[in-house]
Amino acid sequence: MLDFIDGGSLFVIVLLLLFVIILFQSVTVVSQGYNYTIERFGRYTRTLQPGLGLIVPFIDRVGAKMNMMEQVLEIPSQDVITKDNAMVTVDGVAFFQVLDAAQATYEVNFLENAILNLTMTNTRTVMGGMDLDELLSQRDEINKRLLGVVDHATTPWGIKVTRIEIKDINPPRDLVDAMARQMKAEREKRASILEAEGMRQAAILKAEGEKQAVVLAAEGDKEAAFREAEARERQAEAEAKATQMVSEAIAAGNIQAINYFVAGKYVEALQALASAPNQKVMILPVEAASIIGSVAGIAEIAKQAFGDDGGAPGPQGGAVPPVRKK
Repeated sequence: MLDFIDGGSLFVIVLLLLFVIILFQSVTVVSQGYNYTIERFGRYTRTLQPGLGLIVPFIDRVGAKMNMMEQVLEIPSQDVITKDNAMVTVDGVAFFQVLDAAQATYEVNFLENAILNLTMTNTRTVMGGMDLDELLSQRDEINKRLLGVVDHATTPWGIKVTRIEIKDINPPRDLVDAMARQMKAEREKRASILEAEGMRQAAILKAEGEKQAVVLAAEGDKEAAFREAEARERQAEAEAKATQMVSEAIAAGNIQAINYFVAGKYVEALQALASAPNQKVMILPVEAASIIGSVAGIAEIAKQAFGDDGGAPGPQGGAVPPVRKK
């Protein structure tokens, strides 16, 4: 009886152990950021998402544990021959993310190696169709074209290539020196052109200024000549009017007008002789009486004009007595 109990207890213990083993085999915990593929007798059946998953023990098994997070892949350096036969060394980096764990597991073998080789091959293809100058100045265009080609080629693998970036483009040393000399020559050429353009502009501005100055000077001379002619015209009119008034006075029998006219001309002649720069001593063979008579004539005219006592002239040339205040 004791042997039977011992045998029964051992059987129960074995059953319990078997149950625990089966329980552990049927429960699978999937970490966040991963997907597990489940295979039944070696054939893919389904994909387990992050969390607790149940499988049939001893029949189902985990096929692959696929990382679903975005991953980075270093692209090693390689030599590329450009369209203009210049050899450069390039490297880069690619970013991709697995979207379908089953396709990434069963559609391609060695996923990262396949992406790496595909990217390197298309890098040579894209950059080999461009000149060196385009290669150095259009990195964004290169990245865009590479991304489009590689992403389209990897779509059946259940992945998404998010970015491809070219890190370094290193031409040979002699080519770098030649480019530096070319750049220096281009800058010197631009500097010479700018300097010549500046001199040309300065010459144009100077010529414009001289032209404007000549025009303004001509306009000034024209205006001065016009004003001088106008002044001479007015002076001539004044002299003509004065001559007419003297003539009328002479016709009226006023002998003092003749004396005034002759004395004025006489004084003007004396002033012209005295102001001559080449005359230091002036001898006048004239009679003093004639000069005094002329001056007396001027005084007489002034008397008649203003009256003997400073009053206004009367109707017959006499002076009107001034009004005295009481």
